[in-house]
Amino acid sequence: MAEVVAKVGVRKAAGYLYFVDKRGNVARAKMSRAGRKKGKAKIEVVAKAGVKKQKGYLYFIDGKGNVARAKMARGRKGKKRR
Repeated sequence: MAEVVAKVGVRKAAGYLYFVDKRGNVARAKMSRAGRKKGKAKIEVVAKAGVKKQKGYLYFIDGKGNVARAKMARGRKGKKRR
C-alpha cells in the first residue's frame, strides 16, 4: 500500500515522464519516441515538494498528482531464481 507524502496536485501532460528528483521535487522529462535524437532528455522541475527520501521506499507521483511512497519488496521468499 502507498501513502501520500506531499500533496502537490500536479496535472500530468501526455508525452512526459513524471518523477521525484534527487532533491525531492516533482520533475518531468519528455518521453523517448521513434525518430527522436538519442541523448539525455531535458529535465524541468514542475513543483517544489522538498520531500526527504528514506532508504527502502519507492517514491512516485500517484494518480491525483501527489507524491506518494511504497515500501520496496526486497528479499522475497519462495521460488529460487536461476
